[in-house]
Amino acid sequence: MTHFIQVLILGLLLGGVYALMASGLTLMFGVMRIVNLAHGVFIIGACYVAFFLFRELGWDPFVSLAVTMPLFFLIGLGVYTLLFPRIEGSPRFGEMTVLLTFALALITEGLLSFAFTGTFRSTDPSYATEAIRIGEFFIPTAQFYSSITSVILLIALWAFLYFSRTGYAVRATMQNRTAAQIVGVNVRRVSTISFGIGMALAGASGSLISFLFPFFPARHWQWIAILLALIVLGGLGSLKGAVVGALLLAVAAGLVSDQFGPTWSPMTFFGALFLILLIRPQGLFGHRERVG
Repeated sequence: MTHFIQVLILGLLLGGVYALMASGLTLMFGVMRIVNLAHGVFIIGACYVAFFLFRELGWDPFVSLAVTMPLFFLIGLGVYTLLFPRIEGSPRFGEMTVLLTFALALITEGLLSFAFTGTFRSTDPSYATEAIRIGEFFIPTAQFYSSITSVILLIALWAFLYFSRTGYAVRATMQNRTAAQIVGVNVRRVSTISFGIGMALAGASGSLISFLFPFFPARHWQWIAILLALIVLGGLGSLKGAVVGALLLAVAAGLVSDQFGPTWSPMTFFGALFLILLIRPQGLFGHRERVG
């Protein structure tokens, strides 16, 4: 039982970080119906920013949040303004966003590979290898700090969505884009801000995972596959679903890794994706879209 609780603790700690990573992706889909396949590569880009600040300036990865979040927010504003308004209203908007963000991911990966090569890198602050012991259990300090930070940022996102005028507009757009536009919501502005927030969350995620996992430019394909599994399980566009899906699958992956080895851990996410699409395609907290 002790061993099971230990695996559960580790899974929940990683789940908090996964939830932060998935929240930006599901926010983009919920507001704009953008399937952003480039989300993972921007997380890796933020890892490199945190790595550079750590190596050259001695900044702790948590301090680098003050750079990666606003930087990637501005990048998000620019990317959305440049690429997406011209395809708004297209009957194949969803399919076009997949192709567009796939191309963006390839281009960004190429630029990162040119700048940093394919060498595995990671930041290594002193707490990255430390642990907190509580009786028979241990809590890796790096995972604990990252999970707490992720929870704080998710609470801040929740507070923004429920207690600010812009947050009201974002939630209205997520519920019904056309109705929101009818009652006076500037949907273009809301979409631009939401994309920027999603990218800011990607920037924060990059800072946090820069010392949890080694990274290299092509690593983003593994991350985007995992994140898509998380948000499909929770329900596309549901922030609550992204958090619950992240916690469930992180714990499940931890148990699979413990019983069968870490090689089988990624299969947990893909197996869950396969099953949820067969049994409940709308996800745990999603809703079936009515046709006609």
